[in-house]
Amino acid sequence: MKITEEWIIAQAPNSASVQNGKKLSQKGSFSERKKTEDETLFWADCAGSGKNPYHTSIDFSGDDTPTCRCSCPSRQFPCKHAIGLMFEIMEGKSFSVADIPEDIAGKREKKAARAAKKEEAPKEQAEKPKKTNNAAKAKKIQKQLEGIEKAEQMLSDLLLHGLGTLTGASVKNYEKLAKDLGSYYLTGAQTAFSRLAYEIAQIQKHPEQSDYSEAIRILIRLNALLQKSRVFLQEKLDNKNYDVEDNLLYEALGGIWKLDELEKIGSYQENAELVELSFDVIYDEAKKEYVDRGYWMELQSGKIYQTLNYRPLKALKHIKAEDTCFDMVKTPKLFCYPGTGNQRVRWDSFEMEPVTEEAIQKVFDHAQKDLSLAIKEVKNEIKNTLSEKYFAASLTFSQIGMIGDELVLKGQDGQCIALRDRAADGESHHSIAKLKNLPSKAWRENQVMFGLLFYDPTDARICMHPYSLITKDQIIRLQY
Repeated sequence: MKITEEWIIAQAPNSASVQNGKKLSQKGSFSERKKTEDETLFWADCAGSGKNPYHTSIDFSGDDTPTCRCSCPSRQFPCKHAIGLMFEIMEGKSFSVADIPEDIAGKREKKAARAAKKEEAPKEQAEKPKKTNNAAKAKKIQKQLEGIEKAEQMLSDLLLHGLGTLTGASVKNYEKLAKDLGSYYLTGAQTAFSRLAYEIAQIQKHPEQSDYSEAIRILIRLNALLQKSRVFLQEKLDNKNYDVEDNLLYEALGGIWKLDELEKIGSYQENAELVELSFDVIYDEAKKEYVDRGYWMELQSGKIYQTLNYRPLKALKHIKAEDTCFDMVKTPKLFCYPGTGNQRVRWDSFEMEPVTEEAIQKVFDHAQKDLSLAIKEVKNEIKNTLSEKYFAASLTFSQIGMIGDELVLKGQDGQCIALRDRAADGESHHSIAKLKNLPSKAWRENQVMFGLLFYDPTDARICMHPYSLITKDQIIRLQY
């Protein structure tokens, strides 16, 4: 396995551990570097704050994910010492060949025994199929239907009295009622009510900027979610169909997809190759969480997917933050979440390789060449009340220039679209100023733009928020 810095970043729990591990390697903290003859195990001593060094090892035997071990007391995994050892290997430091230590040999044997037992488990399960507890599943659906009835009553009262009645104590009451929906397995509806309460609270804080458009959009989406979910769940109950199925309502209600469930419904692609087009981090104030978002193009199909990593504030130190990826990801199985537009994807095992010029050429060639068709696609997508009001797309353009005071992208079909910073993304995502100051004039003609197509209510137009500029030999990211 070739170790690159991108690969190390993918293993690390956070960016700080990467920097700390790199520093350990750079200042020569490692000694007694050794490896097995087959290079499946590397180990070394790393100087710490105490008089005795830490014993650190990286075991590449077995599966795609290395097993990192260290005698340090750190609760991070892998720790900075293991990360530092990865940098030692990457830099080609000298490791003398030695026999595998007895303690690690014993741990390998135990790991192999657990793996063998795990392989035998499916055979036993095939002989004795696990009994499905349909009664429990039916009870859960019934509980969800009760919660939907309660949520619909909340929504009806709100529509009857008007959004303006949500003041002070009323907002807090709705926040409490929204919290109660969690006990009905309706975290999706719960989030929508929390988001609504947050929007109203913001309007009350800044009455001079009062704009109920976002609150109304949340109401419309929430009403559609409740109505469609009631029909969906009632049909499952009536037909005694309790299995998960290829339907976006499952996640919209608050369900969490497992990879084996996605595989069971056939929602995956084999042997996928992905290149990241952009990466950003969004803070969701209503949910009190960070969202690490990456947009990726699958090189065979040209489809644009997204990866989402949720990090709630209350669990921030326990969840690994995602980071920008400049390598190509190759995975034997790409799992796709049900839905339309830029579907969310995940993968389990993967390899990382440098992005070649051939790969970037594929990204360039897959771009949408018909701007009118791209605008039609985004209009169809945002018509769905359960969808986001934006759509990520890559567009081939003939020119970027100014019309009056506005920056505009001209498609190869002669159609034009305004380039604007999407207000909902916040100032941290502004990119128009960067585009206006591109150092190369050649980048403004006959290239590809990747970004979010969105509806701007200020003048009722479909616009594009640029995220990356793509040429035939490089991807120039405008975000982060």
